[in-house]
Amino acid sequence: MGIGSDRGVWMRVAVVGAGYAGLGTARMLLRCGFEVTVFDRAPDVGGVWSRTRRYPGLRTQNDKGTYAFSELPMPGHYPEWPDGEQVQRYLESYAALFGLTASIRLNTEVVSAELTTTPADNSAGTASWTLTVRPLVNPESPQTLTFDHLVVANGTFSEPAVPVFPGRTDFTAAGGRICAPSDFRQIEDARGRDVLVIGYGKSACDLAVSVSDAATSTTVVARRLLWKVPRRIGGALNYKYLLLTRLGEGLFPYLRPRRSDKILHGPGARVSRAMLNSLGSTVVRQFHLDRLGLVPRGEFGEIARSTVSLATEGFYERVADGRLRVQRDASIEELTVVDGRPHARLSNGAVLPADLIICGTGFVQQVPFLSPEIIADLQDDRGNFLLYRQILPPKVPALSFAGYNSSLFCPLGIEVSAAWTAAHLLDGLNLPSSERMWALAGEQVRWMEQRTEGKHARGTSVVPFSLHVIDEVLADLRLDVSRAVRARQWLVPVDPSSYRDIGTALLKRHGLLSHSS
Repeated sequence: MGIGSDRGVWMRVAVVGAGYAGLGTARMLLRCGFEVTVFDRAPDVGGVWSRTRRYPGLRTQNDKGTYAFSELPMPGHYPEWPDGEQVQRYLESYAALFGLTASIRLNTEVVSAELTTTPADNSAGTASWTLTVRPLVNPESPQTLTFDHLVVANGTFSEPAVPVFPGRTDFTAAGGRICAPSDFRQIEDARGRDVLVIGYGKSACDLAVSVSDAATSTTVVARRLLWKVPRRIGGALNYKYLLLTRLGEGLFPYLRPRRSDKILHGPGARVSRAMLNSLGSTVVRQFHLDRLGLVPRGEFGEIARSTVSLATEGFYERVADGRLRVQRDASIEELTVVDGRPHARLSNGAVLPADLIICGTGFVQQVPFLSPEIIADLQDDRGNFLLYRQILPPKVPALSFAGYNSSLFCPLGIEVSAAWTAAHLLDGLNLPSSERMWALAGEQVRWMEQRTEGKHARGTSVVPFSLHVIDEVLADLRLDVSRAVRARQWLVPVDPSSYRDIGTALLKRHGLLSHSS
């Protein structure tokens, strides 16, 4: 059993998901002495980096320095932008180093989670969760387990959104295949075939480059072109010095502006906009977007409307030499069969051969093991998750979320949020009323929905306001890094190791340091 909270309640915590969010949360809660069990249906830790979900060409968007947990930097021999297999190995090493492995149940699906509340005199009562879990190696033998708290860490990229195209039945009967990037594992499956890649985000462009070395033809069909950032701007300056700093984040106006924000978007607004436009002009020249006909619509500042997309190495070079084609401002209207072969008819009138269609068309955010009644208490009427600090559902007890603050600093955001969750379980937070938390979460989601034109991952993305959100969570905890560190972060990329003492400080406050490892 775990040590429990200040109220003397023994805490058994279930965490669903063994990616960055699940592992980072489990590490913090185990340090507090809670009894933690992590469930994942994959055969390995890693979440989107699991070998069961990795597509060819998958690499990180962050450099290895900013995509690591504060307590464990990525190995020095890793390249600056690690590939999917390297990230998965890093997460395995994290789990082993901090003793998480014994608490993780892989190949185990959480089928359902049912909430039970028990009224009590002169109090809000107690709540617990009954989980039905099914070992995938023995699916006929489900188990029922009870926990005091449930952490949802199933990832904001949990379920691929694959469109249903008209004509699909005849298309597949003629030999055509449609899949999501996470279901495409072998380059050889594209060899000698005509391939359409739908989308213009990271996974779509990564895959387009990879399959273009084997396919007869590779065409990217993009409803809307996105601005892309080169890894090295002008071929020299690492992009992290511009976008992974407080100054880079500060170029975009936030809902709750700080003094620095008011300066940057008040007297300094002209300078801020000039910096972004200058960067956009550099990107156009560096990638020859004018000549390729691939200049996105709108200003470069829109790059952070919903995500920051790093350019896939070799993408524009392949467009230039003809190995890749891009059908811009287009979408698939219908799948069809021409002379016995699968084809796709596009909205611009083009009819293209399409033996294989890979849909990099985003994700549907789902928590399938929760009942519709619970989901209704988590979301607004448009399906957006309303979570206070992207963590706590105001209307559902004994429940929290991890990783629903997708940002440019995911591991760091996860660790800080895990400390917040631990403090909450230890009665160490002074929270607003449930009504006030619901209102504040709704205000944040409506603002993000408007500024991203709905592309905010159902309220789970805080891009590009990673540090703003981290700062707000730390303020609740009454913890922070030093002023010197914060000042350095204005010009130098954030170093997660600067935050490694946050968890220890929380343990000291609650007299739990003896439980830390």
